[in-house]
Amino acid sequence: MPDSPFDRPRVALNRIYTRQGDAGETRLAGGQTVPKDSPRIDCYGIVDELNSIAGIARVTLEESPNRSPDLDRLAAILLRVQHELFNLGSILATLPQDVHPRQARVTQAEIDQLEAEMDSMNAELAPLRSFVLPGGCRANAELHLGRTVCRRAERVATALARIEPVPPEVIAYLNRLSDAFFVWSRWVSHKMAAAETLWEPNKTASGNK
Repeated sequence: MPDSPFDRPRVALNRIYTRQGDAGETRLAGGQTVPKDSPRIDCYGIVDELNSIAGIARVTLEESPNRSPDLDRLAAILLRVQHELFNLGSILATLPQDVHPRQARVTQAEIDQLEAEMDSMNAELAPLRSFVLPGGCRANAELHLGRTVCRRAERVATALARIEPVPPEVIAYLNRLSDAFFVWSRWVSHKMAAAETLWEPNKTASGNK
């Protein structure tokens, strides 16, 4: 039996601009025309932004002078997450009635995998005694950026679900992924021997000197 287009995508992007968006509208996967600032477009646009951040963090790990099997492990996880985010965006760009039964999507399996990886990495870390600030090393800061953008995607997906159908796995996946970004940020600092930046409430212009 020949492959379905959802087994091996066949995409031909011979022309990048179409001028169809000049009026502030775009099309969903099913062909419906919607405003570019609609909640659904906003939601999968943030997921796309998150995918880019995951790619930046992955390249940082791959190009690190401290590259090791541990960092390669996290880089491989981030690459898998990029594929998962693209699948998630595809589902968000498709109204429920247009979703193909074999269309790629996030499922409980992806959520369970994130949880297992988080538990394994978190077991290597010292318990937190304070809130942490992004920084210490570039990879840590980039993963924290991923965490915050993922939280934004989760908020927008939650708002979208109040007015349009959204698969529950979408919100659950984004929730776990934001937690994963936090664990990854701490884990990468640990593996790179970079000190965590702890929050000090009085280390401010108006606080104790």
